[in-house]
Amino acid sequence: MGVKENVKVMRDIFSAIERRDERRFLEFVHPDCEMHWPLSLPYGGTARGLQPEGPTWSDTWSPLQPTTAERRMEPRVVAASEDEVVVLWRQRGMTLAGDRCDEEVLGLYPIHGGKLTRAQMFYFDTAALLNFLAKAQGQAPAPQPYGGERLCKPSCRALPDTRRCMCGSPWASPFSPP
Repeated sequence: MGVKENVKVMRDIFSAIERRDERRFLEFVHPDCEMHWPLSLPYGGTARGLQPEGPTWSDTWSPLQPTTAERRMEPRVVAASEDEVVVLWRQRGMTLAGDRCDEEVLGLYPIHGGKLTRAQMFYFDTAALLNFLAKAQGQAPAPQPYGGERLCKPSCRALPDTRRCMCGSPWASPFSPP
């Protein structure tokens, strides 16, 4: 494939990740793809194939990205060839207490036949990222609705010390339609 096609593949991959569209993401990933993350991270090491063992990037970051603002990666292609694409992107997240993470990541992505075959991510500040993840892990669970109230949808989380969901919606009354 050509440079333009490889760049499009990577843009489509990042778009699928931001939208949490796993089906679309998998359309662009080779079944034997290798994902290489810094060893110091909870999901660090090398994962092979589409069913990785142990904690994954998604396991770690999905709960910390409750809104589109945190899921926005702002991928910017900085180099591309007929074999690989290099992308600078943002790793964002928010803890239950409102602490935020916004770090740069550089990724090297070989592509063959329109499919991602390997991904290697280089975080600029793994210490800051680990500090953020430690804060997130050590926080108490968010308060849950009471008195019959419920979150706006089952996948949403409650904001601490508020009567609102992470998406900004107020908790629904027990009489509101689901």
